[in-house]
Amino acid sequence: MGILRRRWLHILLSGLVLLYLVERTLIATQNPNYIPSAILLGAFLVPVTFTAYLYERLPDWEVPLPLIAVCFVWGGVLGTVAAGALEYDMVRALGFLPNLGIGLIEEGTKLIIPLGLYFVGRYRSEADGMILGVATAMGFAAFETMGYGLTSLLASQGNLGTLDGVLFARGLTSPVGHAAWTGLVCAVLWRERLKVGHMVFNWRIGGAFLTAVTLHALWDTTYSFCGGTLGRFIGAAVLGLPVALVGMTLLIQRVREAQRQVEVVSTPDVRGDGV
Repeated sequence: MGILRRRWLHILLSGLVLLYLVERTLIATQNPNYIPSAILLGAFLVPVTFTAYLYERLPDWEVPLPLIAVCFVWGGVLGTVAAGALEYDMVRALGFLPNLGIGLIEEGTKLIIPLGLYFVGRYRSEADGMILGVATAMGFAAFETMGYGLTSLLASQGNLGTLDGVLFARGLTSPVGHAAWTGLVCAVLWRERLKVGHMVFNWRIGGAFLTAVTLHALWDTTYSFCGGTLGRFIGAAVLGLPVALVGMTLLIQRVREAQRQVEVVSTPDVRGDGV
């Protein structure tokens, strides 16, 4: 793929330049009007870049870019709002298992928009399901990070270093977290429908969802072993490395399988004895 086609790289570099300019101006002027721009750019840069990267990498789509944007924004907002509304009571009810409850809620709410598209049934391939799930998850991660970024800034009494640390850590880990978990579930969901030719919910789909919930809970559990705000994110990134590797490995497997399916369908059988 030539550099001119790497739109994800253009997005990343442009975003880094804009973020640098905003933060330099914020530091130089001490004008708090630039804080929302810094949080917005810092929270959205990696999620948007990763969504664009996966969109370019996966072959032979039917999903148009406007729908990807709908999943990112609507899925992200609805997911965070629904999760926030449910988590407080769920955490109190579960007592010693709050992280499992949070994982169950967030992995469920991130599926609101993808499940709606699944029931419509217009987009059929595993690659389609994967990008719809990843786009929604990255929107969820971006809006969630905005909240964490603002909270960390207030808690640190305006320390921009703390804000940058939170945005940096959450941005870098979002592809191996939310994107990997929801991408896995949606890939399996669409794959199983493709196999049988109609909507289906079976043990493979249930297993993928439980895997996502478990990885999410394990990832959140790592934060309980770490101290302050910035230290929590750095420590969690280290302690959660095995969880991140498992999540990303599962997503990469689904990406390769989606690519293989397209190659099998598009390759003519010149021998006449099967592909």
